[in-house]
Amino acid sequence: MARRLGGAAAHLARADEKLGALIARVGPLAPRPREASEPYHALLSAVAHQQLHANAALAILARLKAMTGGALPDPAALLSLPDEALRECGFSGGKIAALRDIAAKAADGTIPSRARASRLSDEALITRLTAIRGVGRWTVEMLLIFTLRRRDVFPVDDFGVREGYRLVHGLAAQPRPRDLAEIGQAYAPHRTLAALYFWRAADEAKKPGMALSKA
Repeated sequence: MARRLGGAAAHLARADEKLGALIARVGPLAPRPREASEPYHALLSAVAHQQLHANAALAILARLKAMTGGALPDPAALLSLPDEALRECGFSGGKIAALRDIAAKAADGTIPSRARASRLSDEALITRLTAIRGVGRWTVEMLLIFTLRRRDVFPVDDFGVREGYRLVHGLAAQPRPRDLAEIGQAYAPHRTLAALYFWRAADEAKKPGMALSKA
């Protein structure tokens, strides 16, 4: 099977036969559209999405954009908005505090531009950005994968990644994050692609009539 696959996919197939079978069946994954090109904007979006359905979060962000000229506000503009205006958009008190900290950290350079972020390692960015209010490791890992397109990120705390691994391997329970991190070492340096396929497996299982046993 590995001989029929190329590059990163072949590496994953050699590391994990069952994952390789899924990759061979599904084929190449279409790139997900980048919702934000800059880390600052990605973090604003991430806070809006916390504990909300995607449509609700997008509606809140749309109201914020409408209030600030059709685009997400720059740090100075966001810091100048009164709490009442942000509440009218739909942000809770906790999220308002997180947004203000994100804006302040962007203004003082803690949140790097995309160009500056390209010179920092994954772990350096995780350490740097998780110091911001409302930003945890998972949020930064999503930024690394979907905004910065890093190729070796494995978000073991993500439910979908753990569930996809469980389904692909026919396990009764999801692996613990610590165990999955150790397992995932075999997927390096292409752990992002492995995560994307495990997400695909979890998504397929939600659809009627889909059976992962074929993978």
